[in-house]
Amino acid sequence: MNIDQLREELKVDEGVKYEIYLDHLGLPTFGIGHLVLESDPEYGQPVGTAVSEDRVNECFASDTDIVLKECKLLFSSFEILPEEVQLIIANMMFNMGRPRLSKFKKFIAAIAISNWQEAANQMVDSRWYKQVTNRAERLVKRMQNVAI
Repeated sequence: MNIDQLREELKVDEGVKYEIYLDHLGLPTFGIGHLVLESDPEYGQPVGTAVSEDRVNECFASDTDIVLKECKLLFSSFEILPEEVQLIIANMMFNMGRPRLSKFKKFIAAIAISNWQEAANQMVDSRWYKQVTNRAERLVKRMQNVAI
């Protein structure tokens, strides 16, 4: 998979903020969708605290590496899926994390049998779709086009 393409797509979908902010769930976040963890030096810092570009890039690189490992855990055939499907799954994994994405049982089953249209249908039939509609619509269209 083209990791640079994935990172560029995630920058667009997540945005880039060089300060701590609260995400849509009210959780402290910074950079490119990096949830502040107890192990981060930023933990406990107030909203608005500046975060350097180097730190944002460091966390983003680590987060994307983790996402790819999580994709391989959830989808045993991840590395042999079409690249476009890998990019879509990795984007969803970055957005939701493995605990939430693992609940998409019918989506996972559709991916396993290379039924891209059904995978797209299952993406639409989710709370995630309603929460991140613009992003989800773009990813659904891309999944539908894999079948063409």
